[in-house]
Amino acid sequence: MHHIDLMEKLEEKIEELVQNYTTIKNECESLRTQIVTCKAQNEEKDREIEKLRQELAEKNAQIDAIIKKIESLMS
Repeated sequence: MHHIDLMEKLEEKIEELVQNYTTIKNECESLRTQIVTCKAQNEEKDREIEKLRQELAEKNAQIDAIIKKIESLMS
């Protein structure tokens, strides 16, 4: 009888460990998916930032050219 109680307790603990493992495994997979998504979003944002920097540099060059034209007209 005592042996049966121990076996039942052991089975319960094993089942609990298996459930915990499954839960943690699913959480890890979800986190991996989130990481992949975040990395993709980050890459897209980096591309957009680079595009905006290039546009800003072009606009600054245009402004500099306009300022030079104005200065040459004023002198």
